Amino acid sequence: MPWRIPRITLDRVRTPGRFTEFLKGASVCILIAGLLSPLSQAAAVETAPADAAAAANDYCGGQCSDILPPGQNGNATLAQILLNQAFGTQPENADNQLGPYANLATGYSSLTNDKINTFFNDASFGVPSDQVASTLKPAGRTDVTIVRDKKTGVPHITGTTRYGTEFGAGYAAAQDRLWLMDVFRHVGRGQLTPFAGGDPSNQGLEQQFWRSAPYTEADLQAQIDNAAATNGERGKLALADANAYIDGVNAYIAASDSGRYFPGEYVLTGHKDSVTNAGTIEKFKLTDLVALASVIGALFGSGGGGEVNNAISLLAAQEKYGVAEGTKVWESFRERNDPEAVLTVHDGSFPYATKPDAPQGTALPDAGSVTEEPLVYDRTGSAATSTATRTSATAAANALTSAKRGMSNALVVSGKHTASGNPIAVFGPQTGYFAPQLLLLQEIQGPGISARGASFAGLSMYVELGRGQDYSWSATTSGQDIIDTYAVELCQDDHHYLYRGTCTAMDKVEKTNAWKPTTADDTPAGSYRMQVWRTKYGPVTHRATVGGKKVAYTTLRSSYLHEADSIIGFQMLNDPDYVKGPEDFQKATQHINYTFNWFYADSRHTAYYNSGDNPVRASGVDAEFPVWAGASYEWRGWDPATNTADYTPPSAHPNSIDQDYYISWNNKQAKDYTTAPWGNGSVHRGNLLDDRVRKLVAAGGVTRAQLVKAMAGAGLADLRAEDVLPKLLRVVNSSTVTDSTVAAAVSKLQTWVTAGAQRTETSAGSKTYANAEAIRVLDAWWPLLVKAGFEPGLGSDLYAAMNDNLPIDESPSAAHGPTGSHAGSSFQYGWWSYVDKDIRAVLGESVQGGLARKYCGGGTLSGCRDVLISTLKEAAGKTAAQVYPGDANCSAGDQWCADSIIQRPLGGINHGKISWQNRPTFQQVVEFTSHR
Repeated sequence: MPWRIPRITLDRVRTPGRFTEFLKGASVCILIAGLLSPLSQAAAVETAPADAAAAANDYCGGQCSDILPPGQNGNATLAQILLNQAFGTQPENADNQLGPYANLATGYSSLTNDKINTFFNDASFGVPSDQVASTLKPAGRTDVTIVRDKKTGVPHITGTTRYGTEFGAGYAAAQDRLWLMDVFRHVGRGQLTPFAGGDPSNQGLEQQFWRSAPYTEADLQAQIDNAAATNGERGKLALADANAYIDGVNAYIAASDSGRYFPGEYVLTGHKDSVTNAGTIEKFKLTDLVALASVIGALFGSGGGGEVNNAISLLAAQEKYGVAEGTKVWESFRERNDPEAVLTVHDGSFPYATKPDAPQGTALPDAGSVTEEPLVYDRTGSAATSTATRTSATAAANALTSAKRGMSNALVVSGKHTASGNPIAVFGPQTGYFAPQLLLLQEIQGPGISARGASFAGLSMYVELGRGQDYSWSATTSGQDIIDTYAVELCQDDHHYLYRGTCTAMDKVEKTNAWKPTTADDTPAGSYRMQVWRTKYGPVTHRATVGGKKVAYTTLRSSYLHEADSIIGFQMLNDPDYVKGPEDFQKATQHINYTFNWFYADSRHTAYYNSGDNPVRASGVDAEFPVWAGASYEWRGWDPATNTADYTPPSAHPNSIDQDYYISWNNKQAKDYTTAPWGNGSVHRGNLLDDRVRKLVAAGGVTRAQLVKAMAGAGLADLRAEDVLPKLLRVVNSSTVTDSTVAAAVSKLQTWVTAGAQRTETSAGSKTYANAEAIRVLDAWWPLLVKAGFEPGLGSDLYAAMNDNLPIDESPSAAHGPTGSHAGSSFQYGWWSYVDKDIRAVLGESVQGGLARKYCGGGTLSGCRDVLISTLKEAAGKTAAQVYPGDANCSAGDQWCADSIIQRPLGGINHGKISWQNRPTFQQVVEFTSHR
């Protein structure tokens, strides 16, 4: 479901009539004064440019680069928002990284090392004196200076005390992302709707996160207390850093309020008055940071879940084929440990969440008995049952699931295979495209901190992904399973359950959201209530019967009530006295309980580590399905009071130092390491990277430009066309094609494959694809051929159940992921492997880990060919308008626009569309020349 924050109020200025109306109601003099007098944040609080402080030790030799679209400045005054909505003008530094980022798609083919910073920023420490745009002593402090450079406006924060350094980080974050930070602290608390003016379209977003982390204020505070108390001196230091950071944020709020240059969204949502300045911007507190962290953790760092859906699809398979054969069919689609899956770690075995020989305690629901636990209640206290509400909640849940399937990529090559002898890395997270971006760039230099890179807004007391003095690090979402579903047997009524033999009351946590209109034409005043029942085994998500017994299914994740713990790992990564090599890097990331793949490069070494608190499960428990609640099936050493348990040791996590090369695009980490997402089989978008990097390494002499080109080429490739389409065409061409329509389509598709199977413009800015007809045909053909190939054999019920576990397609033009359409990141999930394995089996080729049976055309070559030809003819006959039906941003039939990336507005500023490319949002290119 698209993220629209906030919608109603911003629509008021997007609609021309309402824009005029708004101007009539506002003080034109105030608006003009806002444009001409020093009410911008720069003029109000910053001094004239001056020499930057000397850069800290930098061992990158000018060979570190980064990029983060659309731009560093994510705050805009009311006047700037109105000008943007009316005329498209942009605040300074709001979109100046968008053009270079977009241009790589057409400029990468001729890339050389000396042209890298045409498409990236120079990520060297410090700012040359002739590039200083401004300097600031925030709140008049003498122990910290914020210098911003002319090209990007990135803050370079230098402190002489630890407190001053973190104060500056907080102040700079608020300068760049105050509105966004405020939005997401309310999302984390499930309170976005009243904050953003009451628009029901915002309810889905707050619901999806609050369902997974229904915390009370006491829960949030307990996380802070625990992290500070259980981590020794580092815990105390983290608490002090967070307090200083909050002080900096609040100092900016006070300054912007008195100077009247606070973000204009506060006026548009009724929190401030544009004329009188009445109203309040609520100060931040420590628990807000935990609420923010819970959102980020849920989106990107909490792999697992889905056990109830798994159970439903298993039952459907068993109903279709019988228990034994149905289970075999289900397992073949699950691909828990597919031998053909591309791996990040090439050697060794790291067993985790593997299939037990004799499963114990599995609690499969009785067929047809599963119902989803209501989350939303109306003002009368009744569960909301309207179709609109259910659809919103379901869409939100699906969006969260899609996000957790994975984003981000990494390419890291050992110095043994580079031209310079130094390792090279091109890596970064794909966090979606937003305006402003969820991440922000910064450099922090102070006692015990020396780093530059990206951090999530509101959590930027440390650099979370970036570079230190002589090393760099990044992450991709890993998705291993740290979430389990328990079946708690009900007793007495629907809100009591058996806990270790005792009938125990569930804990009800409620959240009431109320709002009122600000103008006569706004949505009528109203409210709704969210309610979650919590057990010692986590929140209730579903109800069912198991063997006739009434149960509640609960979801327990190892990071539940522990989102704040990871702060220690990030603190270590920023500390130059701690990280001096790959082993230190691995030890630091071991303190991060989010499920991430971490990558490292310095001038000598590369390294990898998979983080997350992986619970040690009881013997015989199958992590794929719900299990009975009870001591015999709980995590080993689990303490329900603190939600802590025994975790697998670091050596059991996939890890490596100085492998020839590493790639990651949320693919399988290592042999025998079972990840939660479905689809880690023979065809995965990780193959797009692995194929290219493996060839570079084999040739030797790899350069930064070559590795960027490998990333960019993979980022423009259509995974289906590169890795599956050639096999489909072999089946079609196994006999002479006599139908003229099909023959023409085959010719176009083959030409596209020969040209590289990429979705690229004919020329920069043309907004027209080369091989456009072939692309249109494949976009139309894929869903048709999958359905026609598999549904007859599986049956409609099982086919639909398998679709719930793994949707068949995620093309660039599809509405998918956490931001809906125009989301950029594509081919995360789909039936690529299923089609690949089935077609190869039909062709008589050897298939490792194949499906339990052949499906296409009944498993015969002639039957499969008939299926492919008939569906290809149907696809070829579809018009562009049918394949690309259009939306609020694009006309029907506009292929380029349907694929295009849009920076999803999270406030009042909009940016232009850019051509599709499948790459990280924040990205680094690094090659250190020396080491301390």
